[in-house]
Parts: sequence; C-alpha cells; structure tokens
Amino acid sequence: MNPFMLTEAAALNGTAETAADRLHHSHMSGKRRRRTMTDRIELTKINLLIFSSLITVVSSGQFAPVLPRFSPPMDIPISLSGNFMELRNDHFHSGLDMRTESKEGIPVKAVGDGWVSRIKVSPWGYGKALYIDHPNGYTTVYGHLRNYSGTIAGAALDGQYKAKAFEVDLTFSPGELAVKKGQVVANSGNTGGSSGPHLHFEVRRTNDQHALDPERFGMDIPDSVSPSFFGLRIDPLDSSSRAQPYPAKARGYVLAGKDGAYTIKGDLTPMAFGTVGLSVNVIDRYSNSGSTCGIRGLKVSVDGVATFSADLDEINFDLQRYANAFMDYGLFKGNDMNYNRCYKLPNNKLELYGNETAQGRMTLLPGKAYKVLVEAIDANGNRSVFPFTLLGATSQEAAQWPKSLEAGQLFTYNTENSINTPEFRFVLPANSLYANERISWKSGPSKEPFAPTLALHDKLTPLHIAGQLAIKVDAVASKGRESKLLVVKFDEKGQPSPVGGVYTDGWVTAKVRGFGDYSVMIDTIPPKVTAFDLVPVMTGRDSLRIQVTDNLSGIDKYVGRLDGEWILFEFDQKRKQLIHTFDKHSSGKGNHQLELVVSDERGNTTTLKAEFLH
Repeated sequence: MNPFMLTEAAALNGTAETAADRLHHSHMSGKRRRRTMTDRIELTKINLLIFSSLITVVSSGQFAPVLPRFSPPMDIPISLSGNFMELRNDHFHSGLDMRTESKEGIPVKAVGDGWVSRIKVSPWGYGKALYIDHPNGYTTVYGHLRNYSGTIAGAALDGQYKAKAFEVDLTFSPGELAVKKGQVVANSGNTGGSSGPHLHFEVRRTNDQHALDPERFGMDIPDSVSPSFFGLRIDPLDSSSRAQPYPAKARGYVLAGKDGAYTIKGDLTPMAFGTVGLSVNVIDRYSNSGSTCGIRGLKVSVDGVATFSADLDEINFDLQRYANAFMDYGLFKGNDMNYNRCYKLPNNKLELYGNETAQGRMTLLPGKAYKVLVEAIDANGNRSVFPFTLLGATSQEAAQWPKSLEAGQLFTYNTENSINTPEFRFVLPANSLYANERISWKSGPSKEPFAPTLALHDKLTPLHIAGQLAIKVDAVASKGRESKLLVVKFDEKGQPSPVGGVYTDGWVTAKVRGFGDYSVMIDTIPPKVTAFDLVPVMTGRDSLRIQVTDNLSGIDKYVGRLDGEWILFEFDQKRKQLIHTFDKHSSGKGNHQLELVVSDERGNTTTLKAEFLH
C-alpha cells in the first residue's frame, strides 16, 4: 500500500498527530509545554495542511506508487558491467549487466513468485533468455543463460524438438511453469550477443512490456559516485548558425572537476551565433565498479529558466533505435564518447523529454552573456552540476570562424529520397534520417570483377530505417553465377561482411541499415564442416561438437539427423560451433549414424556423415 495513502487516512481519523507534533515541536526548539485550546486549533490546521498537500502530491503524480522489491537473482554481490539506459549501439541498454565472477554456471534464481511466460532461444541477442511474469504486474527477464533448469529445461527442449529448430520463441500460460521466489531457474552463461560471461537482468511492466530500472525494484548496488562530465559541444541547429572552433581542434570543450562540480578547463568562455543546442559527454559509475554506465536524468537551464530535461527511466522497445538521435552517434561510434544531446533532433520520437517550450534550442543575441547550468543525476540520486557562461557572438565574429563545406545531395528527413546513377540506385524511405542531411558518394575500382566499390556518404551518420541499394554488375563476369552474387560492406581495414541481396536484370539489390563502403562479391564456396571431437567411440561423452565456418555469406541453416531422426544442434556463433548435447532423443546405446547438412546464405551446401558408438 502507498505510504502516502496511509498518512491521508491517519489525517482523516485524527491519528496524524505524531507527524504534526514533530513539525510543531521543531519550531519550539524541543521545549515541552501543555497544549491550550489555541494549540489544538493550530494543530488541526497543520493536520489539514498536511492532508491537503499529500492529496495534491499524489494526484499530481510527483511520487510514483510504491514498487515491489525483488530479491537479487544470484547469491553473489551485485557488480555491474552495464546499467539501465546506458548508451549502446542503436539502443539504450534495457537492464543491468551483472558480473558472474568471469565464469559461467552461477545459479540464477527467480526474484519472486510467478510463472514462466516465455522462453526465447537465439544465437544472437539475449541468447538463451527466460521471462517470468509475477502477480504484481511485472515481468523479469534473464538473458545470456548457459542452460535452463528442471522443468523449464524440459519445456525448452520439448519446444525445440516440436519446432525442429534451435531458435524458438515459446510462450506459456499462467500455471504451466510456476516458480517460487529463490528457485533456481537457470545457470548464467555467455550465449547470444554477449561479449563475456554475465547475467543480463531486466524488469518490465507486464501489460506493455516497457523496461524499467531494476534498481527501483530492490537491486541495491553500492553507489556514492556522482556522474562525471568530460566534454561540452555547442551544435549549430540551422544553416545560418555557427559555433566557435574548439581549442586545439578537439572534439569539444574539455571539462574538469570532481565531487559533482565541473567547469570548462582553462576557464574558457564559449561563443556561438544564431540558434544552437548543447551536447555533454557524461557518464556514471558505481562505487564497486569502474565500468562506464549511463545517467538517469539531464537538465539544462539558461539564466535560471528551464530549457531542457530528459528522464531516462523507461524504455519503449518500439522506439529503441531513436537512441541514435539522443546521442551524438558519430562520436559514440567513431570516438567512444558518450555525448548526450540536450536538444531534440527533428525526427526523434522518444518519450523521455520534458515539456519545456525551448526543447533545448537556444537563440543567442549578439554580445549577450548567458548563464547556463547543466545538471546530471544517476540512478541513486547522486548529482553533478556544470555551470558555464555562453556568449552570443556578432555576425562579424562568426564570419571569421571556419565553415564546413556543404557537399552532396540534400536529403530531407521527412520525405523519400533517392539517388540514381548508371552504377547504383539508392532509395531512402521518409523518416530514415533524424534531420536533414547532405548525402555524398563516389565510386572507385574494386578488387572484384563484378562491380565497382561505392563509398556511400559517411558511416557515422545513422539510419533509422533501412535503405534499398541496387548495384549494377558486370554481365560477363557474373554470367551463369548470378544467384551467388551478394552485396558486401567493407570495414576500415577493407574486410567484407555480407549484406545479401537478390539478382534481377543485371542488378543486385539489398536492404542496408547504414552508410558506408559497398560492392558486390561472389560466394561459390560451401561451408567448411569439421567434426573435431567426434570419435568412433563416444561412450561416456555427454556432447559432440562440430566446427562450421564460411568464407563470405555466412551460415544460413543446418539440419542434423541421428539414425534418420532430427536432433537438436545449438549454434554458438561466437565459437562457430554446432553442439549437440545427448538428450532423451539421442542417448540410446549402440551404433549410430549421424548426418549434418550445413548451407550458407548463397545456398552452397556441405554434408557431414559419420558413425559412432555411444
């Protein structure tokens, strides 16, 4: 029950005297005296005032309802390698990444009574994940698990054999897989997109599946460290606005400070002309961890007037990719800097911003000095402040500053845009960009004979929606092998990664999720399949492992059969292995015939056959 409601009830029945007495006694410096009729009248007024204030506070939503406290999911101290709302590639982090002592196999427990509502298994993302619904209206999520436990493991296995697939997304009704608080439901692991052993833990509101901060639900983590500011950028927000160059060609003004108070290093006074917005490089850390984590709130005021605020306390998964508009994507990807924009880009639909009229936009008057205050708060209320003076420049001063060249074709963010050349075609749907952008491109020679290399704009400019890229291919070089052609994207070292695509009438067309360097290559080589621990006598072994690699397009599908019947192989994409753990469908004693068929994304296939005794 909400404690504020208890206080209201106490005021109604006249038992709120204790709280009012404390307030009254504080004005009396602790002296005791006998109450008179006047005192009691005053006391009644105080009671009514408290009651009225509480009604106002609760009805205005200033205080959230009391939230349930879950128990920790593991019996080891909580130490984080990542926290809720931390900036990540294309998204905000939706939970807590809890360290598991650099190993797998830590027992994972249900944090409260409930029932398993979902089991999702994938070689990507959360890997082996478990969803538990609780009767209090919340769902807890456990990701990157090594394995499930007990009846949960049995339900997962049965679902995979029924679907004849490793990747499954199974749902369950209340009562099918009931769990109790403290029950071991899994063991921690390193499955999916994890870069090391840990437990990913989330709390979601069941009815809309929005992610909430687990620290509000009983995950107590030592934290007396306030957020750290490292840099300030002043971003022009239209074509006529300018910002003074940063010292020594830096990415921004360097900030210095400690204990929650920061200033611009060197006591510099930034200058800008026109309409600008601020971006701050700010992170948070915990008392028992040096890992870079995210803040929970950000505020900006100018001359004492609030101009911007953001409360990073809830994640709508449908809007996750708009995190690219909240951060400075280029500096995050290219320089590992956590710049948070203190203004909204035009195509930013995140719901975390305040209702300030300015929304972070500052139109500066020439010669006027503005007192700016930036505040950051973390999940545990630790606060840091960064005050500075911003000076409005004159047009003559701004004219002396270097201006970036505007090259390329103008793409407006809210309309469809396209480029058509003899070598390539590119179509970008409306709202693929977060703001208007000039898109440049050039083509050059390729090591492959099928098509030139296309340098399509800047890879550090984010796309919200995939574009369609079609590349013209050489008819002679590709003749008879058209189905094996695919679009590839090159990294900084010139190494290709597969994008895919379809050949039609001399063009290979594919969906691309980002700008960068593209071309067309061919994949006619089947996957390499090696049974590195499969021996003629497998007696006493609990699993077998097959190494699978591909030269370009990547492993697409595989089917394993034992004595003609489908068996489960797990795909470990990090180790490039297919793993079968002997189960009730495969643990029979005697001689067995194994067949494994592996295909890559272009349809090249390898078949492995073997016999063994088990």
